[in-house]
Amino acid sequence: MKLNREFYNRNSTMVAEELLGKVLVVKYDNAVCKGKIVEVEAYMGPMDKAAHSYNNRRTKRTEIMYGKPGFSYVYFIYGLYYCMNVVTREEGIPQAVLIRGVEPLAGFNEMSFRRFKKSYDDLTNKEKINITNGPSKLCSAMGIGREFNALDLLGDTIYIEEGEKESFNIVTAKRIGIDYAEEAKDYLWRFYIKDNKYVSKK
Repeated sequence: MKLNREFYNRNSTMVAEELLGKVLVVKYDNAVCKGKIVEVEAYMGPMDKAAHSYNNRRTKRTEIMYGKPGFSYVYFIYGLYYCMNVVTREEGIPQAVLIRGVEPLAGFNEMSFRRFKKSYDDLTNKEKINITNGPSKLCSAMGIGREFNALDLLGDTIYIEEGEKESFNIVTAKRIGIDYAEEAKDYLWRFYIKDNKYVSKK
C-alpha cells in the first residue's frame, strides 16, 4: 500500500525516521525496482543551513520544495550524480528528506547492469553492497534521473509503500558532507537502521 499525502505532511525529522523500513518503488525502462529504505537525512528548511532552502532561498531548482508534500525532489550534484529527496510539510514550508541508502528487494539485474554493466549473479559481495549504499548510487541503480524531479509520490512511476512489519534499532547521527553548514553540521538529523549493510557510512 502506498504511503498517503498525510504521511508526508509532517515535520521532516519525523517523516525521515518513519521512512526507515518503507519500500521505494521505481518503474523505469520497462523494469520495476524496489528497495527498502535503510538510511535517510532530514533537511529542515529556512532555519537549516544545510538545506537548499535555507533562509527561504527560492530558485527554479528548489521550487518543488515549496509545494505540496509527497513529491520528489531530484537534483544533480558535482556535475555527475543525482540525489532523490521526498518533499515534506505543507505548501510554503520547504522541507525534505534525502534518501541515502536502500536495500535491494526487486529488480536486481536491472540495478546491477545500470551500476556495473553485468548481471547481479556475477557481482562480488562488495559490489552487491555498493549497488545502493549511497544517495547517488541508489539513483543510478534504480534509474532515477532529472525526469523524476517533481513527480507525485502518490502516482505510479515512483512511490513509497509500506514495508514488512519488522523490528529494528534506529541510529541517530550527524548528516554527511555538509561541513560548510556551520552549527547545522552537528544536528543529529541522519537516521539509519542499525547493522544494515546498505547504510552508506556507519
